[in-house]
Amino acid sequence: MAELLDRDRREYPERPWVGVGIVVWKGGEVLLVKRGRNPRKGEWSIPGGGQSLGETVFEAAIREVGEETGLVIRPTGIITVVDSILRDAEERPQFHYTLVEINAEWVDGEACAADDVDDVRWVMPAVAGDLVRWDETLRVIEMGRRMREER
Repeated sequence: MAELLDRDRREYPERPWVGVGIVVWKGGEVLLVKRGRNPRKGEWSIPGGGQSLGETVFEAAIREVGEETGLVIRPTGIITVVDSILRDAEERPQFHYTLVEINAEWVDGEACAADDVDDVRWVMPAVAGDLVRWDETLRVIEMGRRMREER
């Protein structure tokens, strides 16, 4: 059992974790969440989290958005894949995620901060840069916006 606990460790993991990030659209606005846990605790981002064994990335996206915000969404496509590697002071990988970034449309519900999230906001993509600190998240939102316009 101790071996299983070691393998489930997200901080200083033995392997990269697969996660999903979800760019949720409602009209022209995108959903941002203020992260309540590490990595990137206290930062504004898109909703997301780890994929569970036996679930597809779209199922993970639906579950994570529901758990974090109470919203019902419909995934519409994969935007890109992003490597997120946060290193400690000694340059060791403290967190290592392979993130599958998903575009999705809001279907139902009022956004509220729930599991792993301290706050939620719908914003215009141009305003996201005022809140989001990680450039990669802004790049993914822009890619999602362009992908959405092309449909």
